[in-house]
Amino acid sequence: MKQIITEIYKILKQSNNLIEFEEQLQLLMYDTFANLVGEVFEHLNKTIKEQKQAEHYRVERNDKRAIQFTFGAVEYTRTLMYDQQGHAHYPLDEWLGFRKGQRHSPLVEVKVAELASENTYRESSRILKEWTAVDISYTTVGHLVNRVGKAQGDADKKMVQELEESASLPEGKKVDYLYAEADGVFVRSLKKKKHHEVSHGIFYEGWNKNGKRVSLKNPKVIMTTQSVDRFWQEVQTYAAHEYSLEQTQIVSNSDGGAGYSAERFRQAFSQSKKQHLHQLDAYHIAQEINRTFGYKKSELKDQLKAAIKKHDLNTFTLILDTYESTLDNEKEIERLNKFRTYLHNHWDYVKDWRERKTEFPKKARGLGSMESNQRKISFRMKKRGMHWSKEGAEAMVKVKQGILNNTLREVYLASQKRSKRKQREVKRVVRITEYLRQPTRPSIGAKRGSININAPHSSAIGNLLKSFR
Repeated sequence: MKQIITEIYKILKQSNNLIEFEEQLQLLMYDTFANLVGEVFEHLNKTIKEQKQAEHYRVERNDKRAIQFTFGAVEYTRTLMYDQQGHAHYPLDEWLGFRKGQRHSPLVEVKVAELASENTYRESSRILKEWTAVDISYTTVGHLVNRVGKAQGDADKKMVQELEESASLPEGKKVDYLYAEADGVFVRSLKKKKHHEVSHGIFYEGWNKNGKRVSLKNPKVIMTTQSVDRFWQEVQTYAAHEYSLEQTQIVSNSDGGAGYSAERFRQAFSQSKKQHLHQLDAYHIAQEINRTFGYKKSELKDQLKAAIKKHDLNTFTLILDTYESTLDNEKEIERLNKFRTYLHNHWDYVKDWRERKTEFPKKARGLGSMESNQRKISFRMKKRGMHWSKEGAEAMVKVKQGILNNTLREVYLASQKRSKRKQREVKRVVRITEYLRQPTRPSIGAKRGSININAPHSSAIGNLLKSFR
């Protein structure tokens, strides 16, 4: 401690200003912690080596290694050993949970992925260098995003497989209503004029209101660039793990596009015994009206919207026929016919779900949160000249999914193959190490002696001797 205080005084004396002082002090902090952790690792290595030797492991050699933590690069020496079967091991690395070839701590890897989910790889690299002791290139940021995203994707695949092989459904939370929405968003591929479709689903239990602000209650998201069939498998699996839906009213919303029909929702939430309610997304209806009739206000558009709201198909058809008679342009007629077909094919789902049910929650709202939630994908992955490989796009959306569902860190740590048994063993080794570090000295008992005074005990010098006893 005195040495650290001395170093701080030295830095303060040599610094020209407080900014320079704080920067130098931060470097000292990084070096100090990195050195201390390195010493702890080497002490653990000594203890574990002795344990393994008792299990008849053979010592081969000592090798150095460096792991980048958020507070700096930790260098330490670990022992290469061979078991009785002749297999090579670095027991310390295995006990700590470090992979072969790993250069960054799990926290650094997850933090990098979380940062890159909101910023470009170059910007993430710059921010890390500016605020932490982590100095990595933007290409390394991409590699770490792929690794962390793959861990989340593998966990989703494993969950789907386990549900398919299970004889019964897991016991989940029971809710009266569950609202679900789904849509797709396209991002550019590395190939010219090619795109990847990101299937995006969200389900939630209702709405929370704080003043004028409204937020979704317990939202869960599913994102993937895999096939639409795979996407719906993940939706069904995630819902089955979260909820017991037998007595739940399912209400869904979509634009009715290919792969996101009412039937897809019905199959994904087939646990529910209640009649499924589906509605066509109001935003997409309004968007199609503007594309067909123009964006300016008009009496005809108001009448059309009123007919849709009242679910009056005859009036709706009459208005379209009247408008068509005023058109001469073939493209405008074609656009009108597409709109007519779109609404006719989904006419049963045009009406708001609350108007089709006599009883519903008092705070129930119209569905349509998907468009705002799509920004989480489009803001990060679209425009600004961004192009994505299939692997990179899948990793990014899985990282985002893990962050939004609060599963990313748990899933990634599980992928490091550090079992609960291994964690208990590590704690035991730490306790043993702490015990071994206690300084001990052999007891030699109390020293005894006497003073030869060569005088009577009643004398002054004799009385002095008595006082020492």
